[in-house]
This record gives sequence, structure tokens and C-alpha cells, in this order.
Amino acid sequence: MKYDVVVAGAGAAGISCAWNCARAGLKTLLIEKNLHCGGLMTSGLVIPVMKLNSLNINTDFFEALINAASAQNACHTYSDGNRAWFNPEIIKSVFDSMLQDVSCDILYLVSTRDIAITDYGFSLDLITDVNLLSLRIDTKHLVDGTGDGKIFEKLNLEFLKDNSEKQSTSMRFLMSGVDCKKFADWICEIDSDRNVTTSCEVNGQTHFSTAYTWDTNRTWALKPYFEAAIADGTLVDTDSAYFQIFTVAGMKDAVAFNCPRLLPPQKPASDEAFELSQQIIEGRKRINRIAAFCNKYLNGFENAYVSNISDMLGVRETRRIKPKKVFTVADIESGIKPENIALASDYPIDVHSDKKDGGELKFTKHIWYLPLEALISEKYDNLFAVGRCLGAEFRAQAAVRTQMNCFSMGEAVAKHIASKING
Repeated sequence: MKYDVVVAGAGAAGISCAWNCARAGLKTLLIEKNLHCGGLMTSGLVIPVMKLNSLNINTDFFEALINAASAQNACHTYSDGNRAWFNPEIIKSVFDSMLQDVSCDILYLVSTRDIAITDYGFSLDLITDVNLLSLRIDTKHLVDGTGDGKIFEKLNLEFLKDNSEKQSTSMRFLMSGVDCKKFADWICEIDSDRNVTTSCEVNGQTHFSTAYTWDTNRTWALKPYFEAAIADGTLVDTDSAYFQIFTVAGMKDAVAFNCPRLLPPQKPASDEAFELSQQIIEGRKRINRIAAFCNKYLNGFENAYVSNISDMLGVRETRRIKPKKVFTVADIESGIKPENIALASDYPIDVHSDKKDGGELKFTKHIWYLPLEALISEKYDNLFAVGRCLGAEFRAQAAVRTQMNCFSMGEAVAKHIASKING
């Protein structure tokens, strides 16, 4: 089977790329190892999508997504104007419908065993995870939206080497049975900082957002409650590293948690390969403790319970490809427009650390621009990377990795490919 474009990975960047390619009339295949699209938005419970100023550059997919999700009651608009408060379950079928509407082929539950360079472009040896059927796919253009550059790895290509720093990983979860109005009234009364705590009514449903971290660079209204819980043994100190919660569209009594933060184990494993599994096991213990803290200390959570734990880790960065042009912090700080703009953004350099006061949140006073060349392989003009594995410096990647930017990355690559094919 031959395609104009194959996109590997159906996260935010991959979906946008595949949808835009198919909409442009290109024969497109989207392949995904899981059984639904969305990546961190769905499997990882990374909701809502963070708001940013994109200057409406490469936002066709986002606008179509908002329209499609609204029609299925899968999103709403928050009081700050953020339209992307999505329901992580309903949005799965929204993605399916959007891709089918533009005649994009989808293969779920498939893995890539091997990739060969051919005169046509690339030849992919795929295998289905359920019945182990093999499938050979040929494509002129190949897009890596896997998050950690699995396609580039299969092709034995190099990655950027500035990997001495790492961002912390999270394991998100949901609690249901929350009296959202009771909590919203209480938290807004004790916290007057509207940069941290907000609340509004949408379609008769109370929504809110609030946060706390163990960092000492600001005053947190929830600090005495966390300190009391640590003192009485409900929590341990590291459970308080990062705490951020949001209500969920279409779930009247549910709250999404952007935590716990997975931290290095106190006793490193004898083999480093086991350490991540140790962190995951400890992460679920942290979830149980955080839930107990909420039941005991937060008004409105008295009868709440853990109803969903993400089946994908909130990984903020892994490997980054070697591109035509590496995107740098200097590019962010200068705000200079490149010749080929992939996206515009005002999102800050946002580095999550596993150390107290070790993170970074650095805003600019201007819009910055990502060049398309940061998404194109250094070696092959018909090979691309979209999403968090783009070709960027560590700290620059920390500003680009958000979902809105990923939508635009995928769209930029799709439009570039379409212009090459369609003229």
C-alpha cells in the first residue's frame, strides 16, 4: 500500500498533521500504538489545553477541533477565554470523526518493526499488536509524532546531545464525587490570588482551577493545609512538590489533578532500567495519599474518590531530533521572525524540576516564532518530527512542548508537504 504521507503517533501534533494532510487531498495514513487518538490529552489526562497567543498562525485544526468538540459537548470555554477545556473521554470519538471526515486512514494498535529507505521514500514494516498481522506500507513523506523520536531511532539517526538536564514526569488522575460549588466557594474565599485560583459557572456547572507547589518563591493559600497534612502523616513532604487541579467539561463532580510529580527513588534500583517502574509504583501511592489529603482537608472533597489514573505518563521531554536548524533560547528571547514560520507563541520557558525551587518559569514580553526547519530532519527533506521531540535546545523545548504549539507544529509540516506535492 502506498501513501503520500504516513504520520506515526496520534498525539496532538500527529493528529493535526494527519488531518491537515488529508484535508489537503493527500493520501494519508495515521498509525497509533494505542486504541485511540489524543496521546497525553486522553491517555495522559493532560487537560485543559493551556491557553496561549498563537496569532492564529497554523490554527486550522484547533478551530475545527473546537467546533467538533462543542457539537458533542466535549469542551467548554473557561472564564479566562480558554476554549480548550476538553473532556478526555468524549474527545476520543471526536478525533475519530474528524479524521474520517477528511478521509484519513487510521491504524490503531500497530507497531513499527523496521523502516527502509527506498526510491519511493520510506517503506515501513508494521505489525498489529492484537493478531500479529504484518503490513508493508510505502510513503513519500514520513512524520514522527511519537513523542520520543521512535521513527528517527529506527532510521539510526542522531539526536541532540544537550541532555544533562531532565524535566520531571507526572502521573495525572481524576477524582469524582466532588462538590465543586462547595470547594470553589471555599478556595476563592481563602485565596484572593486570581493568578492562582479562579472559578466560574459554565452551563450551570461550577468550574475552578487552583494550585500549590513546595517552591518558596511565592505565597500559597493552601500552604498551611499541606503543612498540617505532612505534620499528621497524611502526606509526606515530596507529595507536596506540585499540586494543580481543574474541573472537567461534562463531568459535573469530577476534578483533574496535574500531579503527583514522579521523583527519583530514595533507594536507586540496582539496575537503572527498574527505576522508572519504581517511580510509577510510588506515584500510585502518592495518588492515594493526595486523595486522602483532599478528603480530610479540602471542603467539598469529603466524599470524593479516585475514579481514573492515567495510563500514560506526563512526560515533558525525552529525545530531540537533529533538524535543519536547532531552535534555541536565543530565538525565543529575540522574537525575530524566521522566513518559514511554523508557529507563533507567547508560552514561557517552563521547566519542571524534581528539586525544590529548581524549576523555571520565564516569560517574554513578546511573541516568539518557531522556524519550520526545526521540524525537518537534518539528513532527509521528506522526514519530519512534530511534538516534543522537535529539534530544540532543552530550555527552548520547554516553551514549545505544550499542546496548542503541538497542534500548530503538525499543521505547519502538513502544509509544507502539501505545497511540495500540490504546488
